[in-house]
Amino acid sequence: MEKSRIFENQSFHMEPYMPDTHSLTQEEIEAELDRNTAEAIEGIEAYRRMVLSGGREHDVFNEEEADEEKSPSILGAIIGDISGSRFEFLSTKSKHFAFLSRGEGCRPTDDTIMTLAVAEALLNCNGDYSDLGRRVVEQMQRFGRAYPDAGYGGRFSRWLLMDDPKPYHSFGNGSAMRVSPCAYAARSLSEAIQLAQATAEVTHDHPEGIRGAVAVTIAIYKALHGSTIDEIEGNIGRNYYSMDFTLDSIRGSYTFDETCQGSVPQAMKAFFESTSFADAIRNAISLGGDADTQAAIAGSIAGAYYGVPDRIRTEAMTYLDETLVDVVRRFEERFLK
Repeated sequence: MEKSRIFENQSFHMEPYMPDTHSLTQEEIEAELDRNTAEAIEGIEAYRRMVLSGGREHDVFNEEEADEEKSPSILGAIIGDISGSRFEFLSTKSKHFAFLSRGEGCRPTDDTIMTLAVAEALLNCNGDYSDLGRRVVEQMQRFGRAYPDAGYGGRFSRWLLMDDPKPYHSFGNGSAMRVSPCAYAARSLSEAIQLAQATAEVTHDHPEGIRGAVAVTIAIYKALHGSTIDEIEGNIGRNYYSMDFTLDSIRGSYTFDETCQGSVPQAMKAFFESTSFADAIRNAISLGGDADTQAAIAGSIAGAYYGVPDRIRTEAMTYLDETLVDVVRRFEERFLK
């Protein structure tokens, strides 16, 4: 992703992003269309090569075969997003693909940008979360305007540019994909739930939108505090979503679904059936659904439970510009030391 020119150092001075189509000549518009078409063709060709090779791409990030250090990190969601980004509209039902593959079109999307916006909002609270909702709105608008090409949904794109944004009763999975920093910042499970609800309801005030954010936060919090996979799954199954299915039983018929109720349980199951951090993300992508967001959700829980392997962490940071790297570092210095 091109480094944003709107953020300036650590002061986060912002200039409003306003699309200006009137300044474009016809030649510039046609050149932009040609560029977008070329990028789309390149992505399709990369996917074709992967299919023809049986998905057997060289993957230097196979941590199942590596004895290396791992540590919990909010990068879990970000790595899932980056890994899944190339499959969002060119889905796969296979787990055999290169984990982070810059040449195949992997990039940070809205899942990454909004996760770090929430992280920045939590940092700015300095431990007093009574005004978290307002701070989340402020930071999501700032980050969204600074990174306008991250792939936001239509209603959320409009929300980002509003002078007085209001929740719009959404039950999409955006509330769940951005929520992971809440579990790291919380000082108790009850506080984690409160933080998750506060970050969700500024846009996703539908009960299902809030449910998705809360369920994911509980899973991450419990993963950070010593619960086993079976214990976490049991809690979610009793209180939030039925887990009476397997990935193999749904993979063949599962399709793109961006609602919380239609994607969060499946993303959580990807973690519950996993054997490692990368395996959880591969599981989520292999469902062939909303790949980047479901991988972000699975990765957010797996990153807390297994920890993120150092090699994967190092590579993932190269996908982020200086501003985003700075948020990750400041957040983890505050909440993970």
